[in-house]
Amino acid sequence: MPRDAFPARAGWDDAVVLVAIDAVNWGDLPGPRDLYEPDRVATGLRALATAPGLVRAAGAGSLLAGGGLVHDHSGAVFPAAVTAAPILLAIVRDGHPDAGATALGLLDDALAFAVCDRRTRVATSYAEAVPICCALADQLRRHAGLLAASGAEGRRLLADAAHHWRFDVQEAVAQGDGVAAFGVLAGRFPGGTQPAELHRAGHVTPLAVQFAPYYPLSDRSPDEACLRIDGARLDEVAPPAALFPGRCGSGSADR
Repeated sequence: MPRDAFPARAGWDDAVVLVAIDAVNWGDLPGPRDLYEPDRVATGLRALATAPGLVRAAGAGSLLAGGGLVHDHSGAVFPAAVTAAPILLAIVRDGHPDAGATALGLLDDALAFAVCDRRTRVATSYAEAVPICCALADQLRRHAGLLAASGAEGRRLLADAAHHWRFDVQEAVAQGDGVAAFGVLAGRFPGGTQPAELHRAGHVTPLAVQFAPYYPLSDRSPDEACLRIDGARLDEVAPPAALFPGRCGSGSADR
């Protein structure tokens, strides 16, 4: 779903969001059969988008938290949460305040549960098997201004999302026994050396060695970075490629 799918407007027009909800076949999205209930997703999202107050918002939130987007009793999060994130953020921005607070709480739960989920991966426009925590974090970063203005919970969500960085390789050159990769960093690189996983041409490869910043990241252009990847070959890192924190996907068996 594109970033500007729900442009800001004077007054809340829930029709646009309702069309977007109905355009998704939620049953086609994967999820454990004993936990994921896709029928709850469209019903819950429609109810939340049109909720006029606390009671309706709470009822919608219960549907979405009880097997729609997450399963709060087991701490599970489903790929549907990533697909629904732009819709929830639109409700945060323009829906009834009680509905917005419920949507924000669902996003908070989804990211918190996703941090503990090392197996679930989702397809995105920039990689085919992204750890669900990183995919959710990317959705949140796209609406940083909205979350920053949404109180302490919104700011905490942004801070949590920053740990799930993503580096898009735009150019790579051989450098000694490794590669210098130039590109764009989203999130906050933690510094030092870090394990990572490389996504390129449909393959997910954990780097056998760690990588570190090749030069300090610029305060003036924080999104532009150059990372040195020791022990990697140029053909492994050549763009288009993306790097994610290795700890986020370390539980996946598909390498």
